[in-house]
Amino acid sequence: MMYDTCIFDLYGTLVDIRTDEEQEELWERLSFFYAYYGAIYSPDELRGAYKRLTGEMTAGHEALRRDSHEAFPEIRIEKVFRALFEEKKVPADESLVLHAGQFFRILSTEFIRLYDGTEEMLSEIKKSGRKVYLLSNAQRIFTEYEMNALGITKYFDRIFISSDEGCKKPDLKFFRKLIDSCGIVPERAVMVGNDGICDVEGAKNAGLSTLYVHTDISPKGEKPEADFVLDHMDMKRITEILMS
Repeated sequence: MMYDTCIFDLYGTLVDIRTDEEQEELWERLSFFYAYYGAIYSPDELRGAYKRLTGEMTAGHEALRRDSHEAFPEIRIEKVFRALFEEKKVPADESLVLHAGQFFRILSTEFIRLYDGTEEMLSEIKKSGRKVYLLSNAQRIFTEYEMNALGITKYFDRIFISSDEGCKKPDLKFFRKLIDSCGIVPERAVMVGNDGICDVEGAKNAGLSTLYVHTDISPKGEKPEADFVLDHMDMKRITEILMS
């Protein structure tokens, strides 16, 4: 077989998602959540504190391909939600911080769903004996639970999430973490993604083959010079390429 290892991006490649962190209702509800535990914020104060803290924690990081669904993937976003309690002198354990962050994510998510044929594609690739990995610019406190809810965690041999590593695609360090940890032979591996810089250029720099698929949340611009290019989502065609 041409490829014995398939590496996937998540959002915009396997999962279609829209998030909106600017809606007023989100900050009204989240401020009420914090008030439950004694951290009293007005909605505007809470939004301002969140933006300030994320700005401080991401200072010095390159803001490349930052979308709200990525949620500052180079940091651990739970540190922000913990700091929001601490600034009001309210102690918060790991469970409360987790729930605050996930409540925020739920409020900001307009929809999340698998692209048609995603599970069938992953199942066929897995049954073929190929190794299947995820390499995602994302937050574990969101992504791990979303993958479980969507029923796709079981298809992956290992999952690599940028918030765990402190770096994100296209950083070669993130790709090398996957390659070295899993003993991947780059010449026999392919990266599948919807971002020409983060997924395609990053993977090419790591010596991987590339399959680019253009979706509604792909960054705008010219299509990248990938080994395979699809101008729209087509899971059957992706399966054919990966299984060839």
